[in-house]
Amino acid sequence: MLVTLTIRDVVLIERLSLAFRPGLCVLTGETGAGKSILLDSLGLALGARGDSGLVRHGCDQASVTAEFDLGGRADHPAFAILREQELEAEDTLVLRRTLTADGRSRCFVNDQPVGVTLLRRLGETLVEVHGQFETHGLMDQRIHRDLLDDYAGLRAGSGAVAEAWRAWRRLEQERVQAAQEAGKARAEEEYLRHAVEELDQLAPVEGEETGLAERRVVLQHAEKLIEAITQAYGELSGERGAERSLASALRTLGRIAEKAGGRLDPVITALDEAAADIAEAARSLQALVADVDTDGGSLDRIEERLFALRAAARKHATSVDGLVALRADMARRLTLIEDTGDILQRLATQAEQAKAAYLAAARALSQARTAAAARMDRAVAAELKPLRMEKARFTTRVAQTGEEGWGPQGIDDVAFLVATNPGAPPGPLARIASGGELARFMLALKVVLAQVGTVPTLVFDEVDTGVGGAVADAIGERLATLGGKGLQVLVVTHSPQVAARGGHHWNVRKRSSAGRTQTEVVELGPADRLEEIARMLSGAEITPAARAAAESLLGTRLL
Repeated sequence: MLVTLTIRDVVLIERLSLAFRPGLCVLTGETGAGKSILLDSLGLALGARGDSGLVRHGCDQASVTAEFDLGGRADHPAFAILREQELEAEDTLVLRRTLTADGRSRCFVNDQPVGVTLLRRLGETLVEVHGQFETHGLMDQRIHRDLLDDYAGLRAGSGAVAEAWRAWRRLEQERVQAAQEAGKARAEEEYLRHAVEELDQLAPVEGEETGLAERRVVLQHAEKLIEAITQAYGELSGERGAERSLASALRTLGRIAEKAGGRLDPVITALDEAAADIAEAARSLQALVADVDTDGGSLDRIEERLFALRAAARKHATSVDGLVALRADMARRLTLIEDTGDILQRLATQAEQAKAAYLAAARALSQARTAAAARMDRAVAAELKPLRMEKARFTTRVAQTGEEGWGPQGIDDVAFLVATNPGAPPGPLARIASGGELARFMLALKVVLAQVGTVPTLVFDEVDTGVGGAVADAIGERLATLGGKGLQVLVVTHSPQVAARGGHHWNVRKRSSAGRTQTEVVELGPADRLEEIARMLSGAEITPAARAAAESLLGTRLL
């Protein structure tokens, strides 16, 4: 709800800070005192269009700050918007707007600069404004279906419909995609068969290119390798090679080892290990010589294989190792062509079954909505009668759409329609009802839907225009009812019957000083409130009869 509203340099308001409370809050005052300035200021903070004419004469800029308490409601729509924009989400939300004399505007949310569009989105979740010429929230047909579902407790059913919708659309998408792939595969079937046959003949093996390339390098330098290996082998095992030298050294030392008192043992052990290592190296060199194939035909075969693999990879725009996966994919597409009839039939059957399940759930939801619409229409009609609109008719239209209109919310188009004259066809609220009628329709609807709306603060601007007596009292009673259902209701009124119903009362007045006129807002205590309602009853001169009538209207509310 709205906690505080701080206004600086807006039209006739120089500095003003108001603290609001839950329940029905009424604002009264003479015509032209500045009540509309308060609403314009609040609208500015909520993202309404900024007009440089709102800046107080002689000032550089106007500013409005509105602080809201979200009441710890984790499901409040404002939190989702804040998270989406990566802004800090706290139980207190502060919206601030500045407007310069040349029309430039800046917006802030919790002191973070934002765009006016975001400010407006947040504002729509916080406040609904209903007046003779402007109204939000219930006028938007896009939310009528959700309001009806909330009123009837159908959210669980609509959730099941949404899940059935997603399952159907997922299967339908798979069917369409499979049909497109099959059609594309049929168009290139001849190419696929030829390519698979070529790859089958080539029979590529993953990792083969690396092995062939290494083998090719060895064969290209075979003669030099064999020459070097042979020379090294001679150094190890030839007539004057290391093996013979080590063996001779071991024999010589072995003959005198006993006479050395063990001092030659480590040397003999080291020479023995070295001899073993050299012998192993010589055997490895012999094996390498045997492995290096000097046959030129073998090199030709390896190069032919390597070049064939690389040519195939270039042809198919892939790597040599990718040929294996490419062949598998082509084979899969050929299988799809061969099995396309069975696959598409299976997917079509599954999609049809999912569609039927969706329609069954959607039609059940539609029937529940139709029944709930009749109940809601009767409830609204009961509220309209005391508002002197007993001849008006409110209708909740639940119409099933064509398949193009189906969606996760079901198959229904829901709209709130009204007819203000007997025999006239019902139509949209904004086009059928006049200013006063529209405001009273909104009031009746809000009373019926009070427990399902998400916006905690309602503003009614002169909803009682053109009525008085019992009708004005009925309006006040319903506004008070809304204020008693956990909502905050702000009402700008000229009706004493409405003002007397308020839990909190502010008076908007003009004050002139030193040639300057300012608007001020004063919260009224019991005595001042009695005088204000008496003034509203009698006019400029407050009579004893007016005071008595005011006391009668206020009754125990002054105690």
